[in-house]
Amino acid sequence: MVSTRLQLSALAGVVALTLAGCGSAESDSAQAEDSGAAIEVEDNNGKQSVVSPPQSVVATDNRTFETLADWDIELSAGAVSLMSEDLDYTKDDSILDLGSHREPDLEKVVEAKPDLIVNGQRFAQFHDDLAKLAPDATVLELDPRDGEDFDAELRRQTTVLGEVFGKQGEAKKLIEDFDASIERAKAAYDGDDKAMGLITSAGDIGYAAPSVGRTVGPVFDILGLTPALEVEEGSEDHQGDDISVEAIAKSNPELMVVLDRDASFAPEEREKGSAPAAEVLEDSEALEDVPAIKDDKIVYFPEDTYLNEGIQTYTEFFNDFADKLEEQK
Repeated sequence: MVSTRLQLSALAGVVALTLAGCGSAESDSAQAEDSGAAIEVEDNNGKQSVVSPPQSVVATDNRTFETLADWDIELSAGAVSLMSEDLDYTKDDSILDLGSHREPDLEKVVEAKPDLIVNGQRFAQFHDDLAKLAPDATVLELDPRDGEDFDAELRRQTTVLGEVFGKQGEAKKLIEDFDASIERAKAAYDGDDKAMGLITSAGDIGYAAPSVGRTVGPVFDILGLTPALEVEEGSEDHQGDDISVEAIAKSNPELMVVLDRDASFAPEEREKGSAPAAEVLEDSEALEDVPAIKDDKIVYFPEDTYLNEGIQTYTEFFNDFADKLEEQK
């Protein structure tokens, strides 16, 4: 009888341990599922291991804000001060604001405890600081790289983000819309009109050189625009390069591609002397005989471009470009 009791007791212990083990395995599995599985992607710094989907996300790259918002990605922290005010992130008080690149508050990254930081553009200079403050996080950087086709780089950025957040279908749709807008714009441009890229800021006009000029330059390569003016050393300056209205008039552009830098900011935040780009250009007596102005062939970038510059911005611009030129035919 004693032996039987001992056997039953031992059997019960084994069953209890087995059940406990199963519970632990199920708990570990659920925890692993909640935290996501690690996947490998490639960014500007090489191969990166990223938890997908990440549980705590920090975003500082302006080009990605609209995409993340459209995909309903929750942020723990971000450069909210650099976001266009039409994004819901700017109204979410739970997001820790890292400030702007001029006055960053990087220490808040520690409080956010991220496993992913989508970094780039104005915050690219803080890569090492962010890596030190959040050593357990992957710092993912997908800025368009120098020497690579700009449109291909936007596709790459969108594709990788889709993989990271399990939004491959959404990423594919963004790229399809982008490609379709480029094809429309190319078809609308006859190849003969000589184009000039300009940036207006604080009432001044800057020249955006083909290929390299901030935001506007890549459009020349993507659409194959014929430049009305070419200079030896164009820059990426955010206000464009110095140019006189006389030089613009002399180059006689038949098409203008224009970024209104100030339009991204609320009126009270704009620099002194700022005015709408249309007013600066179209009301200028010195430019009144320029074909692009006389024939109403000026294509303006979307108002939020300076704080966005993502794939959606260019899709909208290329469609606007096609609309403008199609109505001229």
